[in-house]
Amino acid sequence: MSALPFVGFLAWGPAQALNLEAQSMDIEMHKVSADGVGESIGTITVRDHEEGVLFEPDLEGLDTGLHGFHLHQNPDCKPAEKDGEMTAAASAGGHLNPSNGEHHGPFEEGHLGDLPTLYFDDSGKATLPVLAPRLEYSDLDGRALVIHAGGDNYASEPEPLGGGGARVACGVIDNGDD
Repeated sequence: MSALPFVGFLAWGPAQALNLEAQSMDIEMHKVSADGVGESIGTITVRDHEEGVLFEPDLEGLDTGLHGFHLHQNPDCKPAEKDGEMTAAASAGGHLNPSNGEHHGPFEEGHLGDLPTLYFDDSGKATLPVLAPRLEYSDLDGRALVIHAGGDNYASEPEPLGGGGARVACGVIDNGDD
């Protein structure tokens, strides 16, 4: 008997475990300001992953350092009035928060839209992937990804919502299932 059928079986097993048909989509990210939606800064590939949702950025054009990164309620990146003034990407609403939790980050019980921070290197590029273990791919459609000017301490003190500051980039998520 040939070893070939056994090799074929081994090849079949891992291929099934890898879920070669995993869902993915590319989200185009744009700079945002109180004046509107601006130029593209690249894309974030979003992939369904057995451990949650994987975000793979291919971005450039933001300041070096950590930037708060969140999934927001609404599929809209336009400015809107907030506290009497026009605010960048305010139409995206707040962080996705179906359980009305606190802002505790991606690994704690809190806002479902709290994602790991994105790192922009010295050349202004972000390419390091981040994993959101509490999200499911189905949570994404009809939402927006938002990047903030500063980092995120995953608390509401001393600044609200992690202290990330202004919304500086945004991308609308529409996986085309509608």
